[in-house]
Amino acid sequence: MMTQTEIIMLLAPIMILQSTVLFVSAKKRGRNAWFWGIWGLIQCPMPAVLYWLIVLKPFKKKKRGEN
Repeated sequence: MMTQTEIIMLLAPIMILQSTVLFVSAKKRGRNAWFWGIWGLIQCPMPAVLYWLIVLKPFKKKKRGEN
């Protein structure tokens, strides 16, 4: 069984990476970067899943439709 310290040491880098990726991507697209970055630090993996559904998926459809 993992101790509480081991769990935190495992999850902390994952949460920080998720938060950074969401922040940078949202900032690039002009979509509430601070909201996505902070939410990415609080939970895992729901912010990433919802970001994909709300921001990335409609963005890809819009790009295809422009051509």
